[in-house]
Amino acid sequence: MSDNPYRHLLLAVDFAPESEVVVQRAVAMRERFGARLTLLNVVEYVPPETELAGGAFMAEPMLPSDLDLERELVDVARQELDALGARIGVPPEDRIVEFGPTGRSIEHVAKDLAVDLIIVGARDHTWLGNLFGSISRSLLRHEVCDLLAVRIAEKEQQD
Repeated sequence: MSDNPYRHLLLAVDFAPESEVVVQRAVAMRERFGARLTLLNVVEYVPPETELAGGAFMAEPMLPSDLDLERELVDVARQELDALGARIGVPPEDRIVEFGPTGRSIEHVAKDLAVDLIIVGARDHTWLGNLFGSISRSLLRHEVCDLLAVRIAEKEQQD
């Protein structure tokens, strides 16, 4: 077995200020293992015509009506990802924006790139989040590669 188990890391980012701890952990892992770091942001957009019913998305099959909004969401994600990549030294070719379900998109990118470790943030969930699961929990069910779920502290309560 190699002395370096992690040669390629995938950091799934959401740009929330409290997620900076996850970014810093990924940078530390990259430095520790001398690994390649790829950044991934997944834009998960649910069209307004879609209704949430009983935990499932219910909608008539239709052509996307909000292509401009979807394009704008991806453009904003690309700008945020480029700014983060420039700040932490990740080259443009290792910055990916995907559009779709978050867990599946992370899994597919990890498989396509043959990464050794996925790094994600793990938040404490509300009862609804616990009922439907979390991204890190869904990634654990798939045997893509190792997973590091970095705990993100809850925001301080405002007075």
